[in-house]
Amino acid sequence: MFNAANTGFMLLAAALVMIMTPGLAFFYGGLVGRSNTLTIMIQSFASMGITTVMWWLIGYSLCFSGGADGIYGNFHLAFLRHVSVASIYAPSGIPTVVLIAYQMMFAIITPALITGAFTNRITFKAYLLFLVVWQVFVYYPFVHMFWGGGLLAVWGAHDFAGGIVVHASAGFAALASVLYVGKRRYPDAPHSIPFIALGTGLLWFGWYGFNAGSELKVDNVTSLAFLNTDLAASFAAVTWLFVEWRSAKKPHFVGLLTGAVAGLATITPAAGFVPIYAAVIIGIAAGLVCYYAIQLKNRLKWDDALDVWGVHGVGGLLGIILLGVFASTAVNPAGATGLIHGSATFFGKQVAAGLGCSLYAFAFTYAMLTVINLITPVRVTDVAVEAGLDEHMHGESAYAM
Repeated sequence: MFNAANTGFMLLAAALVMIMTPGLAFFYGGLVGRSNTLTIMIQSFASMGITTVMWWLIGYSLCFSGGADGIYGNFHLAFLRHVSVASIYAPSGIPTVVLIAYQMMFAIITPALITGAFTNRITFKAYLLFLVVWQVFVYYPFVHMFWGGGLLAVWGAHDFAGGIVVHASAGFAALASVLYVGKRRYPDAPHSIPFIALGTGLLWFGWYGFNAGSELKVDNVTSLAFLNTDLAASFAAVTWLFVEWRSAKKPHFVGLLTGAVAGLATITPAAGFVPIYAAVIIGIAAGLVCYYAIQLKNRLKWDDALDVWGVHGVGGLLGIILLGVFASTAVNPAGATGLIHGSATFFGKQVAAGLGCSLYAFAFTYAMLTVINLITPVRVTDVAVEAGLDEHMHGESAYAM
């Protein structure tokens, strides 16, 4: 039966998730140099167009059709040809087309997250191939296995809004990308902290649709996920601020903003499955663990330019594991019982699913880039870098005036 309240809420949630991709473009755009701003921003906006086309062609079908126990769906819903405008997603009473639109926004932002790792190093042609292939072989199977009734859902693993499906998969793919393309020869510093702040604000705002919307209806769990999202982000931001302040002797605005994003990524898989106190602990853990993950990255000299692995990869994996610790069916009967409530089995499943999916995303991405490089060069030339990628690759400048 059609539910007007749930439908209205989910349309709003879809719009909120959509605004996260332009938010990501501003966040990343501020973190790079002036002559490379458009190059990183166009990668996010390109995902909005190309991923939408792919979602219509095969994406939704491979994610949400077919039976249980599978890794992929089938092509029954390709081109959305068997989707009726009148069909209703029964658990929520929302039109199926609203579910399609909402999930499409997740598909758009996930590969765009990866771009921050290889900034200033990858050609646009290679990125477009990357965008298509990575979704088909990493994102789509992860969505089906968790949210489409597939293998991992049947096994008993959980991911409320994308700890594995979005953040760990993108973060460990980012690490593989960094190791494949190597270091930047000419590292550049952030050129616009106000851009970073604007991007963080849009991401934080959109994340309420990302997490609270993942309940796919309006109920008590929706409200819990909303509050848990804000608590984790805030505690992570403050934790990062003070830890970095102690080390750098000054409070850094970029650190506060990065900590907030780390908290948002970490609470994502657990937002609708854990009690309020757990969101506080998860936020503090995110601020600490993700901060020190980036320090480790620096020591190992991995040139993850915008810290995608440390924030999204480590944060997403940490959230999946902490979900295994704090999950409570008293909070959400559709969830599970975590370690502190007596279930080591569920905790073990979360650890196994998190590590297994992260390793697969890493290995496939590295292999995929190797193959793409046989088709078209992946890495940009030194000439392009010296000229500025915006002018050299796109013939435009962010600050021509």
